[in-house]
Amino acid sequence: MKPRFPAEWEAQDGVLLAWPHEGSDWAPVLEEVRPVFIEIIRQIARFERVLLTAPHEAEARAALTGAGVDMSRVTIHELPSNDTWARDFGPLTVIFNTHPVLLDFGFNGWGLKFAADQDNLISRRLRERGAFIPNLQTIGLIMEGGAIESDGIGTILTTSACLLSPNRNPQLDRSEIEQAMASLLGAHRVLWLNHGSLVGDDTDSHVDTLARICPRDVIVYTACDDQRDEHYAELKLMEEELKSFRAPDDSPYSLIPLPWPRPCFDDMARRLPATYANFLAINGAVLVPTYRDREKDILALERIGQAFPGREIIAIDCLPLLKQHGSLHCVTMQLPQGVLA
Repeated sequence: MKPRFPAEWEAQDGVLLAWPHEGSDWAPVLEEVRPVFIEIIRQIARFERVLLTAPHEAEARAALTGAGVDMSRVTIHELPSNDTWARDFGPLTVIFNTHPVLLDFGFNGWGLKFAADQDNLISRRLRERGAFIPNLQTIGLIMEGGAIESDGIGTILTTSACLLSPNRNPQLDRSEIEQAMASLLGAHRVLWLNHGSLVGDDTDSHVDTLARICPRDVIVYTACDDQRDEHYAELKLMEEELKSFRAPDDSPYSLIPLPWPRPCFDDMARRLPATYANFLAINGAVLVPTYRDREKDILALERIGQAFPGREIIAIDCLPLLKQHGSLHCVTMQLPQGVLA
């Protein structure tokens, strides 16, 4: 029997995050970034549970309690971490015959760019501490959660720039990676984007910055309408690829373009990868990153609301997260129903 890789919008037990701390790259901007994490945790806890790792449990608990977070839905495990990108070091959950199984893929700092020795152990350490009900299988492949999108019925959407990166799984070619996704994730087919990238992105074009599969064969995607922008040509080519893809019933996907936020830069005038595609679907809601661009923020909330009718659409100011080249989805990993102890 093949496994099934559930879609993000299916029922969840909770969401995994890691607390930003002095030993992480957030150190210079902790006062800016911690309120973002607190707000993400606050909003998730309204709907489901939060599993949080922190190098100093008391510090994280005090900050969350002081901000009025519902701590009855927050479990904190004191564990070391290199950084906070739970999307990419957290476990991927597959379903075998209605039972969840956790897959602990390798994480090597997005192709050997950054230290990841502690992050790569977090899933195993959480399992040892009893945080998870299912078994945890360690997989000898590099695979980041932000690199793949699932519709829950066998379609995987990904990018060739990431999964074919020579610093991830150089021993595997495209067909061998597809075979691995078939056996491990139950993929019946893989849709490869060969175009699409954001300046300032460290991940080699994670698909969760570019295009997201939503219910009812909808794909929302990052679109650039400014012909003078350096992203315009590449994102237009990606748009054409998305138009060529077919849903499982062989009909075209319903495509919803997301607005292009005004350019964001760091203190050194380097461009940062602002994208509304980096949202998180949870039980009954969708958390959407915003970037203090009022017109585009409002439009992004409306369009993501079109893709998730009936869910509460919640804006979270994620401009500070861009300073380390990520956003809301990157710092979270959903844990499907039946995972949390």
